Amino acid sequence: MQRASVNGLFFLLAAAAIFSSCKGSKKFEKSTVTGWNYNDKNMGGYNVSKEREQRTGPGLVFVQGGTFVMGATDEDVMGDWNNVPRRVTVSSFLIDRTEVANIHYREYLFWLQNAFDDPQFNKLIDGALPDTLVWRSELAANEPLVEYYFRHPSYNYYPVVGVTWRQANDFCVWRTNRVNELVLVEKGYINKNQLKTIQGQAEENFTTRSYLLGLYSPQPGKPKKNPLIEPNGRPRNYVKMEDGFLLPDYRLPTEAEWEYAAYGLVSQNPNPKKKEGKRGEELIMNKQVYAWSNNVNGLRDNRSGTWQGKFMANFKRGGGDYMGVAGGLNDNSSIPGPIEAFFPNGFGVYNMSGNVNEWVADVYRPMSTMDMDDFNPFRGNQFKKLYKNQNGEFERDSLGRVKYVDVTDEESKTRRNYQKGNAVNYMDGDTLSGAAYGYGKTTLISDKSRVYKGGSWNDRAYWLSPGTRRFLEEDQASSQVGFRCAMDRLGSQEGNGFKNGQYFGKRRQNSRKTN
Repeated sequence: MQRASVNGLFFLLAAAAIFSSCKGSKKFEKSTVTGWNYNDKNMGGYNVSKEREQRTGPGLVFVQGGTFVMGATDEDVMGDWNNVPRRVTVSSFLIDRTEVANIHYREYLFWLQNAFDDPQFNKLIDGALPDTLVWRSELAANEPLVEYYFRHPSYNYYPVVGVTWRQANDFCVWRTNRVNELVLVEKGYINKNQLKTIQGQAEENFTTRSYLLGLYSPQPGKPKKNPLIEPNGRPRNYVKMEDGFLLPDYRLPTEAEWEYAAYGLVSQNPNPKKKEGKRGEELIMNKQVYAWSNNVNGLRDNRSGTWQGKFMANFKRGGGDYMGVAGGLNDNSSIPGPIEAFFPNGFGVYNMSGNVNEWVADVYRPMSTMDMDDFNPFRGNQFKKLYKNQNGEFERDSLGRVKYVDVTDEESKTRRNYQKGNAVNYMDGDTLSGAAYGYGKTTLISDKSRVYKGGSWNDRAYWLSPGTRRFLEEDQASSQVGFRCAMDRLGSQEGNGFKNGQYFGKRRQNSRKTN
C-alpha cells in the first residue's frame, strides 16, 4: 500500500510539472519567410494583428462587386447621349443602407457648433449649414418647407437636401473621425470621458490621420486584455492601422459604385450555397430599368400579389401629380419621403430610384464612357501627399486636420502608371482624345461639375433608372438632391469569412526517382 501511494504521488507531481510547462509555453504564429515568431519579444517583437476581417461601419451594407453594363438601359429620350452602355467591373465596397437624413446632418452641425464654439469659427459653422432656401419658388407657397423641413421632428428621418457636393464630402470626413474615435473608446485605447468633452475642442479634436501620425494625443484609456504589444513585450496603448481596428474613410460613392449598388443584380444571381438555383454569372445580360426590380419586367411580386400595383419609388407621375388622389394616395409623399420608405433592392439598399437624387464623387463629363477605365472607373483624381514643413514634420491646420499638398506634374513625370498630379482633365481636350470643352464659356460643364443620380420626388420616371446621369456645380444645392456615403472594402471580395481567389487541395511533390 505504501509503495502504491508513493507511485501515485510521483505520477501526480509529474503530471503537474507537465501541465505547468504547457501552461507557461505560448504558441506563436510563424513567418513563412523567415521562420521567426510573430508577437514574440524574444524574436524581434514584430507585432502582427489577429484581426482578419474588416468590420462593417454604422449604417453600411456590404455590396459584393462584379461586372455589369454601366449606362443607359431605357431609350435615351432626352437625347443626351451621355450614358452610352459600357461593361465595367467594380470592386466590392460598402454603401449606406439609406440616404443621410436630417437628423444625421443636424448631429453633424451639433458637433461642429460645440467643438468650434469660438466666434472665430463662425464662418466654418455657416459654411456647413444646408441651404433651406432651395424650397423657395416664385409661384409656389413653399415657405413652410423653408422654415420646417430641416429642423422639425416630423422630418427627422427624411433625406437632408440643400447640401452641396462640398458639404456632403465634409460630412463624410467628419463621420470617419467620429466612428473611429468611438472604436478606440470601445476598445479602451481612449478614455470614454473624451466623448463628453467636445465643448471647445477646436483644432484639438480627434481626427484619424492626426492620431495615426502622432499629432494628436487623446485622453488615455485602459484597454482590457490588450492584444497589442511593443517589441519588448510590454502592452502598447496606441493603435496603428496595421492593427485592424480602425475603419477606412467614409466617402461619397463613385458613379460606377452607385449605379452598380442601385441595380442590386445580386438578386438575379442566386447563391448556390443557399440552394436557390444555379449560379447566374451571365444574368447581367438581363438588363433591368429600375433599382427595385427582381426580373427583366421591372416587377416585384410574391405569390399572393401583396405588392402588385403598389408604387416602389417616390417620383412625379406627370404634370401636377406628385402623390395621387385623396383617399387613395399612391406613393403617399408629395415631397421626399422617409429614408426607409419604399422597396429596398437586392442589396437591401433603399431609395436608389426616386425620393432624392444623390451626389456621387465623379466630375461630370458627357464622354465619360469613352475615356475612363473599365475597372473601378472614376473621373476626379487630384492626387495629394502629406505636407512636411522645413523640419520634415507633419502639421495640422486650424481645424485639426492633417495638411496635404497636391502632387505636382514634375514629381509624377517619371512614373509609369501616371504622369500628372491632377487627372481631372486627363485625356479630355488633349491631342489623344480629340475632344475639347470651353470650361464655363461654351458649356455649362466645368471642373466643378459633379454627377448626381437616381431621380427624385420631383422627377419623371425616366430619371429613376440608375443609368441616367445629370450634373450640378459642386458648390450649388437643390431641394431634389441629397446623398449617402460609401466605404472601401478591404480584403475578400466575397465578404467576411471568405478568401480572395480560388483554392484547391495541396499537391504533393512527385517523388518518383528518375535516372
